[in-house]
Amino acid sequence: MNSNTSLIELKGIGEKTQKLFQKLNIATLGDLLSTYPKDYEIFQDPVKINCLSPGETSAVYAAVSGIPNEKKVRKLSILNVNVTDGTGELKLTFFNMPFLKKVLRQGGFYIFRGTIQSHGNTYYMEQPKIFSLNDYIAQSNRLIPKYSLTKGLTNQIFRKAVKQALDKYTFEEEFYPKEFAEKYGLIEEKKAIETIHFPNNMESLAAARKRLVFDEFFSFLFGLRQNRKYNEGLKNEYQMFETADTVRLLEQLPFPLTKAQKRVWQEIREDMGSPYCMNRLIQGDVGSGKTILAILALLMVAANGFQGALMAPTEVLAVQHYENVCDYIKQYGVHLKPVLLVGSMTSKEKKDAYEKIASGEANLIIGTHALIQSKVKYKSLALVVTDEQHRFGVHQREALAGKGENPHILVMSATPIPRTLAIILYGDLKISVIDELPANRLPIKNCVVNTSYRSKAYQFIANQVKEGRQVYVICPQVEEGELEDLENVVDYTEKLRSVLPTDIQISYLHGKMRPVDKNRIMEEFASHSIDVLVSTTVIEVGINVPNATLMMVENAERFGLAQLHQLRGRVGRGEYQSYCIFVCTQEKEDTMERLQILNKSNDGFFIASEDLKLRGPGDMFGIRQSGEFSFRMGDIYSDAAVLKLASEAVDNLFATDPDLQKPEHEKLLHHLNCVSANNVDFRTI
Repeated sequence: MNSNTSLIELKGIGEKTQKLFQKLNIATLGDLLSTYPKDYEIFQDPVKINCLSPGETSAVYAAVSGIPNEKKVRKLSILNVNVTDGTGELKLTFFNMPFLKKVLRQGGFYIFRGTIQSHGNTYYMEQPKIFSLNDYIAQSNRLIPKYSLTKGLTNQIFRKAVKQALDKYTFEEEFYPKEFAEKYGLIEEKKAIETIHFPNNMESLAAARKRLVFDEFFSFLFGLRQNRKYNEGLKNEYQMFETADTVRLLEQLPFPLTKAQKRVWQEIREDMGSPYCMNRLIQGDVGSGKTILAILALLMVAANGFQGALMAPTEVLAVQHYENVCDYIKQYGVHLKPVLLVGSMTSKEKKDAYEKIASGEANLIIGTHALIQSKVKYKSLALVVTDEQHRFGVHQREALAGKGENPHILVMSATPIPRTLAIILYGDLKISVIDELPANRLPIKNCVVNTSYRSKAYQFIANQVKEGRQVYVICPQVEEGELEDLENVVDYTEKLRSVLPTDIQISYLHGKMRPVDKNRIMEEFASHSIDVLVSTTVIEVGINVPNATLMMVENAERFGLAQLHQLRGRVGRGEYQSYCIFVCTQEKEDTMERLQILNKSNDGFFIASEDLKLRGPGDMFGIRQSGEFSFRMGDIYSDAAVLKLASEAVDNLFATDPDLQKPEHEKLLHHLNCVSANNVDFRTI
């Protein structure tokens, strides 16, 4: 069996189970084995109730001390059970599990495992797992893999499938030369994949993880270096001259550019007027004014008689950019003729757009991936702007650039990445940083709280909605079963509907929804048909809703600081005071200390550099910057040392054998040709 073998070939995988795996984009053995565990469960010895600590995941061996009490709130069944082990009492709460009334007998002993939470002096668990003593002992002190799941698919089914696949899979020969692997301390790929799924201990897991993370970074950076090598010699086919249009727009704007914006605008103008093509990244916090610089650059291109394209990662963001440009045309008489091109348009609308693009009637084309389809023919594409650049792979940027004769490239990102890492990750681009915000922005008020604050937070949500404002609530996972002890969007939405006033409109959003449904929900939130939007991190590249003034992030400890900062950028966009509540379910001192950095500063670059200092190779799982460079396994913060190692390896390879022509690099060349030059996992978007 090889990477293309269908999952249906595995024993025990029927059509029903195959469809469940397909929901997770797993169709072949290759897909299965490259879907790595999200975490590992270690079943440690049970803890006495009087020794429990809030925020910890613990097991207790206790007896049911009373009759389980069930109450119903709307459609939600809530079952409360008290248990004791002689040293203290623990309250348990189960949602939508009424059958447990018959299972949990008064006086019966069970092991309950879950995250310990506190309210005053009362300790409780929500939705703990229940085990018999023998079942628990059988799993004790082993690293048991936990995968991202979907309803109907259990970890047990997933583990059985992986075990069987590993037994039958024919691995290709090792592609790194022996000396190369030894120099960078890499174990064999086969051993790494076997170990990442079923590690014997933390040491073997660390070695496997290092190898797989190195592979991701190495192939990604190799593609970037090739891109840079090609780009550096590109002649400027579209040399731009200063025009009155940009000066006129700047004079009419109701706000002056900041010093940082002026500096970056000067760099863009110099690039587009130089003998070589522009390849530049603008990095700046949400609200720092990147978009106006893109519009100025696109206006300069149009004034010189050429076309410009602006590619956004979502339809909603593309439509928003289009509407902003149309507003500029109405208000300031800007000489731009924009056209919108997104997947949801009708065939007639698309045909009309294609004709305007091909004839040159449209000098600004705004859209999503639809801009790089084969049907789209440009007359004179001179500038390509990509928004939220980390959402696009190297090949996607190349595909859009390939629509013109070596057009200028300008990419924008609100992701604050420390300069040391940005130089590596954006190796094919020159970097401009907008490191100041416009003076008229009200700073967001932040607070980091534990779970006991939830009831006050819900009241605060209700008050904000009563005042006419809107609210985001962020959860780390889509639905129950992906990872234990974490809030999920689907159930949390029901929970909010049961505790907030009935006239508050609540809806949810996540990446697994169909694009048409995602767009509808975001549009309804933008038009204020929805008051409270419960979402995963899919909204970090969302829409501009100036009326949204509150964000509440559940399980905040599960996110990287830089990502939390970027999520926070969804609020604070209007005239009203905005707030962010970070709910931490782990009350460990170092966890709270890390999150308190968000209280001290609203500066994304300061937060990113602090995140880099605090995170290290010990952070093998748990916290991920899931919105940035969403590699399957690698994280640019906790794996910064491996990123630098892979960068050094690529540089050494280019210095000694840039075209990989030496015999010892034959297998490596074959491997790099087989994998994408950009290993960003777009399934997370």
